[in-house]
Amino acid sequence: MNHTNKLKIFNDPIYGFITIPNTLVFDLIEHRYFQRLRRISQMGLSYLVYPGAHHTRFHHALGCMHLMQKAVQTLRFKKVDISEEEEEALLIAILLHDIGHGPFSHAMEHSIVNGVSHEQISLLFMEELNRTFNGSLTLAIQMFRGEYHRRFMHQLISSQFDIDRTDYLKRDSFYTGVAEGNINSERLITMLNVVDNELAIEEKGIYSVEKFLVARRLMYWQVYLHKTGLAAEQLLIRVLQRAKELVSEGVDLKASTALEYFLTNKVEIQHFDASVLDIFSRLDDYDIISAMKEWQFHDDFVLSRLCTMILNRDLLKIKYRKKPFPEKKLEKHIDLFKERYDVPEETARYFVFTGKVENLAYSMDKENIHILMKSGKISDVVKASDLLNLKALSRPVTKYYACYPKHS
Repeated sequence: MNHTNKLKIFNDPIYGFITIPNTLVFDLIEHRYFQRLRRISQMGLSYLVYPGAHHTRFHHALGCMHLMQKAVQTLRFKKVDISEEEEEALLIAILLHDIGHGPFSHAMEHSIVNGVSHEQISLLFMEELNRTFNGSLTLAIQMFRGEYHRRFMHQLISSQFDIDRTDYLKRDSFYTGVAEGNINSERLITMLNVVDNELAIEEKGIYSVEKFLVARRLMYWQVYLHKTGLAAEQLLIRVLQRAKELVSEGVDLKASTALEYFLTNKVEIQHFDASVLDIFSRLDDYDIISAMKEWQFHDDFVLSRLCTMILNRDLLKIKYRKKPFPEKKLEKHIDLFKERYDVPEETARYFVFTGKVENLAYSMDKENIHILMKSGKISDVVKASDLLNLKALSRPVTKYYACYPKHS
């Protein structure tokens, strides 16, 4: 009989000590599916801009679980009835909400798998773990899917004001050193309440909510959509696309077994059976980095050049503007590149391209953030706030970008 102490404590640089509440949660954290998150960076290639941003999805998941414990305590204190089973399910759902992320987080959804989101893969992992743990994740899965009858529980896991965001904004601002993102997650959670089965924030917490929304907007422009980070991510997407093309043409590329599988096969959601999921679970940042270290010496001009650029942080120049870039401007850079390297146009287009990004801090079309007024009335945060720019925050801002080599 194994008598290891399963109520261990983690020391988190942001919240201090995080305790593991029970043996099921401990066993889930111990599982190799979850341990893999130690090898998946939370912010992809952002460390090329912010050298401190090396924290992982593992860090973030534990932080979320800690904040969920606090949220349950707060709501119970306010006489919201939450059973032991519901509490455990909430903790499991938030702990595993990101377990389906691929290497470098978001870059994979556009290249290694075909249009399969990390949320879909997270669900598949949860269902697989549910089989391993004899059905003890059933309630957590129901909540994660939004199928449980107490809506506020799903809102805690996924909404415009959820536990996920309260952790990642604070954590990412801490590790990047971008102070504008530093929200007071403890105070926000202390202000939570439930009215008619919906999550609400008490009126006295409205300034903290405003700060949360402003912080989210600033973190998007300064960190998540930082143009250098964006340029690096676009290169990584192209590395994997190029690798897939070469493999489909019969070119032999050195890669780990797991990466090789995804380069060779077209994987869509219907292909994700238990064996494919298991191969996916062996894929992490290290597969991609070690592949690029090999591929930088490959004969293929596109592949070797893209890998070298990322590894040595010799990235493309990137410009943001409010309107789409005219094709004429692009053609100028494409011609320069073709001339300089004596390559055809389709090769040049790997290094000269445009795209767009959108930043929406608060969406009026999704589930709103509810403010519980002192009168007992519920109001939307934009109406309740006297901060004029919250209206502005609820309008999407689109920026167009163009990437091209520095020499031109």
